[in-house]
Amino acid sequence: MASEADIARRIERIKAALAGLGDLRPGTISQQYNTCGTPNCRCKADPPRKHGPYYQLSYTRHGRSRTESIRPEHLVQVRSQTRNYHRLQALIDQWIEASIELDRLRRGGRGRAATASART
Repeated sequence: MASEADIARRIERIKAALAGLGDLRPGTISQQYNTCGTPNCRCKADPPRKHGPYYQLSYTRHGRSRTESIRPEHLVQVRSQTRNYHRLQALIDQWIEASIELDRLRRGGRGRAATASART
């Protein structure tokens, strides 16, 4: 089992990683290929050669689902922002786990199971 100092150092490393994340965007980027309405277009051929790729960012924020078109020249930047957001989520989960572990260590190892058995 890790010591209190080890867990505190781990939390400090997580905080430092959080501070260095950069810009954030929630969501997932997808590639879309479309067909048009022109009768003799290449997208109507057999096999079809659809138009695209077009990129879309889909996310839910404050209970509302949204989809945004992403221009190809912004794709690298938006991908970096979504990676940073997913890294943020992972770091927060690690911080919570380390904090729970630290609290249990400070309280003498009493966790949920120990508390339940003490009540009976």
